[in-house]
Amino acid sequence: MSDHPYWLGFSLVPEIGLKRFNLLLHAFGDLRSAWYADPATLRNSGLDGKALANLIAFRDRVDLDAELARIERVGARLLTLLDDEYPVLLRTINGAPPLLYVRGTLTPADGLAIGLVGTRKVTVYGKDAAAYFSKGLAANGVTIISGLAHGVDTVAHRAALDTGGRTLAVLGCGIDVMYPRDNAALAKEIAAHGAILSEFPLGTPPEAQNFPRRNRIISGLALGVLVVEAPEKSGALITSSFAAEQGRDVFAVPGNIFNPSSMGANRLIQDGAKPALTVEDILGEINVTYTTMATREQAQEFAPEDENEAALLQFLSAEPIHVDDLVRLSGLSTPTAISTLTLLELKGVISLVGHMQYRTERKP
Repeated sequence: MSDHPYWLGFSLVPEIGLKRFNLLLHAFGDLRSAWYADPATLRNSGLDGKALANLIAFRDRVDLDAELARIERVGARLLTLLDDEYPVLLRTINGAPPLLYVRGTLTPADGLAIGLVGTRKVTVYGKDAAAYFSKGLAANGVTIISGLAHGVDTVAHRAALDTGGRTLAVLGCGIDVMYPRDNAALAKEIAAHGAILSEFPLGTPPEAQNFPRRNRIISGLALGVLVVEAPEKSGALITSSFAAEQGRDVFAVPGNIFNPSSMGANRLIQDGAKPALTVEDILGEINVTYTTMATREQAQEFAPEDENEAALLQFLSAEPIHVDDLVRLSGLSTPTAISTLTLLELKGVISLVGHMQYRTERKP
């Protein structure tokens, strides 16, 4: 039986986030067992205080089957942190969302992605730049990720779709709440040629405090973030800050020094972001030469590019092995092991085959 109902249940309980999800998984092995555990057992597992009180009160009144039916009625489905389809790059960030609501499809090709963000009050120059980069990147197989907002986001999604490319939209509200309303038709088209994602429960309104959380997912899904046009106080700069913290590339389009709409992007360049003058500037940095088919063919003769890859590959085989065992055997730290495994997966050398277990793609 799928654990999805219980991931959903715990995600709806106040005071239970990623840290407590991990605690419960470690203590019980699966969330179904944790959901039905008695209060004393839960307390002994480390769940206490408000979190325990909230859980006991909530699970007595919630109908998980009815909640799942609500999600299905809006055309969405759930992805948990342990599902194979959960985006590889997003899984590695600090505070990765335990649960995602998804409309549309996610594919392995979406691992080659750029977050393209900017101001809602976009200028003609900003529109032209956003369309240029979105079309050029999408034409080279790069998935465009943005936030469905007015301005740069809308231009980025539209341009990717017009090029026949893939695009993902991350929401700062429930997946059943259309914001902004006049992007409803665009959202439907994105879901048909990519996906719409949210970590927020159904019915969550687009409140201001939700958007920084949305922005960390945009950057977490991508290899890098491109800020096209942004004033000095802009949500796009929050996204670029998350990108830097997550070890992603940060790019910015230079703008008119006399235009306040360009001041934030220009400051990013001044502070070390990579100036993006052409599509090739970005393609070169994210090494677009790796395609899924090519890397899987190369995997059989793959040579490790650094000592971390070499340390892990000696213990990887056709038999799945858990990441905890790889950490123990290789001597690498957990963050280093996970980030290295993620890169190896993107290169097509290994694959994730279940509950944080990996195996090689090489033929025996």
